[in-house]
Order: sequence, then structure tokens, then C-alpha cells
Amino acid sequence: MLVNESRYAYIAPTYKQAKNIAWDILKKYCRKIEGVEFNESELRADFLNGSRITLYGADNPDALRGIALWGVVFDEYSQQPSNIFTEIIRPALADHKGYGIWIGTPKGKNDFYRLYEQGKDDKSWLSLLLKVSDTNLISQEELDDARKIMTEDEYNQEWNCSFEASIKGAYYAEQINQARKEERIKDIPYSSAIPVHTWWDLGVGDSTAIGFFQRVGQEWRMIDYYEASGEGLQHYIKVLKEKNYVYGEHYAPHDIEVREFSTGASRKTTAQGLGIHFRIAPNLSVDDGIQAVRTKFSELFIDEKKCARFIDCISQYRKEWDDKLGEFKNKPLHDWTSHAADMLRYWAVTPDFGNIIIKSKY
Repeated sequence: MLVNESRYAYIAPTYKQAKNIAWDILKKYCRKIEGVEFNESELRADFLNGSRITLYGADNPDALRGIALWGVVFDEYSQQPSNIFTEIIRPALADHKGYGIWIGTPKGKNDFYRLYEQGKDDKSWLSLLLKVSDTNLISQEELDDARKIMTEDEYNQEWNCSFEASIKGAYYAEQINQARKEERIKDIPYSSAIPVHTWWDLGVGDSTAIGFFQRVGQEWRMIDYYEASGEGLQHYIKVLKEKNYVYGEHYAPHDIEVREFSTGASRKTTAQGLGIHFRIAPNLSVDDGIQAVRTKFSELFIDEKKCARFIDCISQYRKEWDDKLGEFKNKPLHDWTSHAADMLRYWAVTPDFGNIIIKSKY
């Protein structure tokens, strides 16, 4: 029974998906409830006792901030930003000791995988991995027919819930799998004797992503990652100072030199006034940058915990799908994975250098 004036949410990867997947189903099962009203423009079902169920998309996380929730369902959570639960939804559930349900198909070892593993060891959680052989919902005839056109990875991911299968259309699937095999994704300690170089993807309305790297011999070690949205340069420079690393160079894309209409000054000039002197990463095409990442990735070691969000992003950074042609476009899909991937491209196209002289602590 719904608690009086309680609020519940269904969250899909995008708002469009939420509407296509769940709106008709929600109306079908709620229509028989006396007094229910449906708000088509807001994808919302309102009940006589003041309770409400609303459909949302994870592509607009700001729309979820500040709401109070008694329960939430994440559908295809493996395709959603890894911070949407911890930063936004978890606080929304706190006041009412609400619950969360995560469902979906695996897409690599991302936050969905980590939640599943956590649930296996925590008695207050329930983790279920249900292969097609466990549910018997799909006939063997249909499965045999699917095998004829699906790759082994596609079949194992869709029907056997494999977290090991590569994501179709992912740019760096092979490189990430190889890094895991070579144990280059693990705990990477910070060395105060070696400068930390940063690469930035600067957003305005979008997220800003910062990667923290150290050059040790022939290895590049990514020791940390930070991402946020809706913040000014002052916020990110404060983050750098609080991390208390000893810094070397800071790299940003070429558009940091563009003058802002409101101030007449570029963000590069603004950053200099705040104590950060940016170098400009080479302005190569996206295709050239992706190839540079693939070439240079074998030198990269990544801290598994501090860079968990980054790993999730580049694991799912993939080509855009063309529904009309039924094939992938020759360009990346722009979504929550793009900022980390762009930052990585700027790192990859920057000419290598040795351990330069330490400049400052921020």
C-alpha cells in the first residue's frame, strides 16, 4: 500500500527511453485504481491519497535534485552515470528510509557490476543474476535463432548476463580488456617526488572532467579523476588545491582561449588570475584523438578506486547508433561518457615528456 503523499520514481537512461519503455505499462496497471490521473507532459501518475509515480531520464540528472523519494527503480542502470545514485538519489531516499531497485543488462564492469558484487556480501541487499537458463522465459528455438546472428559477446551479455562481454560499438573495449589482463587497473599509489600533470575537458553547461597523471619511466599512471557540472573555474582550482598534489603542467583544449562575451576575457586568462597556467593540447580531429588513445593506452596504469567513474565512462564510450540505417555512425555518441573520453584524447595527443621540474602545489 502506498504511504500517504509518497513519491516514487522510475529512471531510465534517457527521458525518451523512460517514455517508450514504461509509460504505457504504468498506465495499464494503474488505470484500474480509482481516481488515478495521468499527466502526459510530465509522465506522472497521481493518486487520490496524494501519492505519485514519475518517470525520469538519467540524461537530465539536475531534474532529480532536491526531490524526496520513498522508492526508486533504475532500469538499464549499466547505461546511467555512476554518480546519479550516490550524489543525487541516495540523499533523496534518506528522509523516508526509501528503497532502491536496480535492473538491467550488464555492459562491462561498471557501477552496476560493483553494486551487484556489493549486494552479494551485504545481508541488507539482495543481488540476483538471472540467466536465460534460470528463467526459461525464452524458448530454446528462439535462442538458437538468436545465436545465428549474434556474436558470442552479444549473446553472453544479453542472455547470460555476462559482465565480461565487450560493449558493441565501444571504442576502447579491447584496450580496457587488455589493461585488466595485464593488471594495469588496480591501486596506483601517488608519489610526492614526481609531479602530477592534469588534463582537462572544460564544459560550461556540461561537465568538466580532470585527469591526474604521473609519468614514471615509460609508464603513465592515472592516479585520480574528478568530474562535476555547473561549476566555475574557481571550484575546480579549489579542488586541485585540496588534493594537495605537487603539480607540473596543466593542459586544456584550444577553446579555453576563446573570449567570453560577458567578460571579454578568456577562461585561460581567468585561470591565470586564479593561479593555474594552462598549456594548450594539440587540436587534432576526434578520429585522430581516438587512434592516439588506442596507441598510447598500453602505457597507461589506472587507479581502480579513484578513477572508477573514469573507467565507467571510457568503457561505455561508443559510436552513435543510426536507427534508420540500422548501423553505427562513424562518430561518437555524445552523452555522459563524452567528457572523460575527451579529456583522455587531449592526454593522448599531447607529446610525451619526462619528469619535468616541479612548479607548484596547485
